[in-house]
Amino acid sequence: MTGIRDLLGVDLPVVAAPMAGGPSTTRLATAVGTAGGFAFLAAGYRTPEAVAAEIAELRAGGHPFGVNVFVPTPVPVTEAEFRRYADRIAPEGAPYGLDLATADRVADDDHWDGKLDLLRREPVPVVSFTFGPPPAAVVRDLRRAGSRVLVTVTGPEEAAAAADLGVDGLVAQSGAAGGHLGTFTPAAPPAPRPLPDLVRQVAGRTGLPVLAAGGVGGGRDVADALAAGAVGVLVGTLLLLADESGTGRTHRDALGDPARDRTVVTRAFTGRPARALRNRFVERHDAAAPLGYPALHHLTRPLRVAAAGAGDADRLHLWAGTGWRGARAAPVADLVAELTRPL
Repeated sequence: MTGIRDLLGVDLPVVAAPMAGGPSTTRLATAVGTAGGFAFLAAGYRTPEAVAAEIAELRAGGHPFGVNVFVPTPVPVTEAEFRRYADRIAPEGAPYGLDLATADRVADDDHWDGKLDLLRREPVPVVSFTFGPPPAAVVRDLRRAGSRVLVTVTGPEEAAAAADLGVDGLVAQSGAAGGHLGTFTPAAPPAPRPLPDLVRQVAGRTGLPVLAAGGVGGGRDVADALAAGAVGVLVGTLLLLADESGTGRTHRDALGDPARDRTVVTRAFTGRPARALRNRFVERHDAAAPLGYPALHHLTRPLRVAAAGAGDADRLHLWAGTGWRGARAAPVADLVAELTRPL
């Protein structure tokens, strides 16, 4: 039976989840590796050149690591729907001098071909994919290059489709996870399942090794996922406040704000379902937000950048899973030790 050592090259079943947009840094990944765990770099929203530099830095450190890549599975939005939403949120940008109402409807593939060329040319120990299944030829090429390939799934049906591609393992992500849901069907995300139940369903359907992800609030959740059959557990939200993470100050402060009392799944910021702390932007616009990724991501990005710089947490995407109360400011080594103490 494939275990964590065979799949990831480490013995400790704690895995730093990829968190695109800033929190995942080489410093964080190095600290997790030094503590005995495994870390993913987040290639999302980064150029191939930037990813190559991070790979080179981590490779020099000597710890196993992985790279997570977004599969380009666009969620189309019509020009009319896009313009309606841009007009609706335009007042949010006014305090920052942003003219959101005239923003272009942008669609891109996040440098898909460039990143795959890099990973074929400079193989890393593990490559994971999210937002959908990669083409079978991509899985074949990466495995031939020497990488183990994982796909994020949110239910047993997706797991079966991913297994048919010949992947080495699966990341079973529950709906309690922070940030974007990795579902193949963003218009109809799966019903929430407790993480141990999801692990059992995915492992039972495919027989592949499974990494569990979503809603982890502490060591007890790690132990429960492992008892359900996971070989390792991804933690993301619990590392957002780590000393080595790249989480911005506005996001950090919001995670510790006792007035923020819940997380919600919203498409208001990016046009794809993602879990975040509820704030006023979500309250004002979630019900009216169309599906439309990456067009809505590009529309709201200047607003989110401005809000982060201004300390405006009510116009910022405060990605967080349901276990966010367990996050605390501390060195990664201390956080990893706490997560493994019940094992």
